[in-house]
Amino acid sequence: MKKIINKKHNKNEPWFKWLTRELNSYEAFQDFESGKNPRDVAEEFISRNRIAISEVFEDFDEEDKDTLDQFLKLTECEMYVFRMLEKEIELRNKIRFVDFRKRQKIKS
Repeated sequence: MKKIINKKHNKNEPWFKWLTRELNSYEAFQDFESGKNPRDVAEEFISRNRIAISEVFEDFDEEDKDTLDQFLKLTECEMYVFRMLEKEIELRNKIRFVDFRKRQKIKS
C-alpha cells in the first residue's frame, strides 16, 4: 500500500489511516447543526483537504483501489446496520403495552 505525505503528521502514514484520523477529527456535527446535509459536509471536507488528497492520488495503485473498495463496502454495511437500528427503535416507540390486569370490568 502506498504512503502519503502529510506535512502535519507522519510522512509515511498509509492514506486510509490518515483519512480515518482526519474524518474523526473533522467537526462534522457543527456543520450538521448549522443546517448542512451530509453531502455538503463531505464536499467541505474534500475541499479543505484537497492538497493531501491530490497527493494520495499521485501514487494510487490497484492495492489502494482494492482497499478503497473494501472501505466502501464496510461503510455501506455500517449504514444498513444503523438504518436497521433506527427502524427497530421506531417500532419499539410505536408499540404500546397494555396491562389487562388493571382493566376495570364494565358492569351491566
